[in-house]
Amino acid sequence: MALPESHLKILIALAEGDRHGYAIMQSVRADGGQLGPGALYAALGRLTDAGQIEELDERPAAELDDARRRYYRLTLAGHTALTAELNRLNALLDRARLPGVGWAPA
Repeated sequence: MALPESHLKILIALAEGDRHGYAIMQSVRADGGQLGPGALYAALGRLTDAGQIEELDERPAAELDDARRRYYRLTLAGHTALTAELNRLNALLDRARLPGVGWAPA
């Protein structure tokens, strides 16, 4: 089953390392996407409920942190879901490249 685009982008951001919500939004934006706070935190809640990410208890040193921030980490289940989705997308691209489909890379 395909992951929602917002979930995929969040999992990719967290595959690069632990991040707080705003840093996840910045990562998505750097990749050419857009994810507002409402959509972000709804998706984070669903991913946490699914066991694909976890909220961290550890925090940076107080002088480097904002107490309002929540930090997240990709779990093994999240890594598995991300890998499966990337494999699914690669297979779809491979199929799109077949003769007669009408698309080929330049």
